[in-house]
Amino acid sequence: MKITPTKPFILRCFLISLFLSLPFLFLHLFSPQQPNNTITTTTTTSSKTTTKDLTIRPGYSSYEAYIQRQLNKTLNPKLRKIWTTRDWNRKIPVFAKFFSELKSKNLLTNTSKALCIGARVGQEVEALRRIGVVDSIGMDLVPYPPLVVKGDFHNQPFDNNTFDFEFSNVFDHALYPHKFVAEIERTLKPNGVCVLHVALSRRADKYSANDLYSVQPLVELFKNSVLVHVRGVDGFGLDTEVAFRKKPPFR
Repeated sequence: MKITPTKPFILRCFLISLFLSLPFLFLHLFSPQQPNNTITTTTTTSSKTTTKDLTIRPGYSSYEAYIQRQLNKTLNPKLRKIWTTRDWNRKIPVFAKFFSELKSKNLLTNTSKALCIGARVGQEVEALRRIGVVDSIGMDLVPYPPLVVKGDFHNQPFDNNTFDFEFSNVFDHALYPHKFVAEIERTLKPNGVCVLHVALSRRADKYSANDLYSVQPLVELFKNSVLVHVRGVDGFGLDTEVAFRKKPPFR
């Protein structure tokens, strides 16, 4: 005898199955979803560094556009004339004073092999040589022989562990601060010293690529160095001097 289920019976079965499946439905909809084989990171080696106290200025469509903007300043004939005349005589004694004070703190010696990063026409290099640090050279996008060789501070043209001392007052021009610092740490010898002059209390010029608001981002960027010195300075619009010493290799 064939039994045909009635409609009320079928409806009851449907409602019971729906009721039993509701917990599984809610579990699927509201539980956290994990992406398959995906790792999310806040930064990558090719990304621009941005934190609360270090921001990258927008407006560059490519690295080539960034370089061209920096060259617009470096190759400006009026600026180059000022750098080699009025500023030459005005700035070298000030740089010499800064470097002499670093010597008194044992952060620089006459035997140091020194590099000045973003040296333009080499005022800092000349200052180092005048106080006895004769093995000194500068680096910039545009060379200025014999004081300054051509080089990009995002990719220095020097071997690992080359310098005992590196100085720069152009950190604000770095589009990729992590690369800027990584290249310093690569080319510094173990126990070598890097000194930066930066602006914390005011914004830098229109050619700057980043804005720094505290020393902390620098501490985080110098992964293979220790902070050894901070002080206020009056450095041609830059107000803070920060020094790091590269850690010796683990044995």
